[in-house]
Amino acid sequence: MQATVSVKPHDWIRPYQIAPPVDIKKMAQDLGLTVYELSNMGTGMSGKLYQDRRSPAGFSIGVNAADSYTRKRFTIAHEIAHFMLHRDDILDGVLDDAFYRSEHLSGAQETEANKFAADILMPYHLLQAMAKRGIVDVDALAGKFGVSPQAMSIRLGIPLP
Repeated sequence: MQATVSVKPHDWIRPYQIAPPVDIKKMAQDLGLTVYELSNMGTGMSGKLYQDRRSPAGFSIGVNAADSYTRKRFTIAHEIAHFMLHRDDILDGVLDDAFYRSEHLSGAQETEANKFAADILMPYHLLQAMAKRGIVDVDALAGKFGVSPQAMSIRLGIPLP
């Protein structure tokens, strides 16, 4: 189910958003992206999207092996967003730091990738379904969606302390 140019990114991700948590590794695999956990990324680096001839899509995603499960999930979603939205701007790859900033892409592109990653992992239709079931606690929602409480708070528009 590799994404084609004719399919809008938000339309393409919808079939993966049946129930939380979204299977982000399956999404990457279906896009032809190989995901690696890298132990040599160093402190302060979360992930990277880079050209890789061995990967079906010609790109792979590396995530920091030392990061938490929820951080890795968001990083994969963030790099998928770069692949789907900005791949024409990626030459030598994109290395994102712990704040999801890259020296190769604009701040607007990083913000767009963060928003799209949140759209992938925490789609509003699933959040609304949880609210209808009475699940509204940030920590409970974060656990169901496989994201950090901070990411869930931001998604729900709750100011962080």
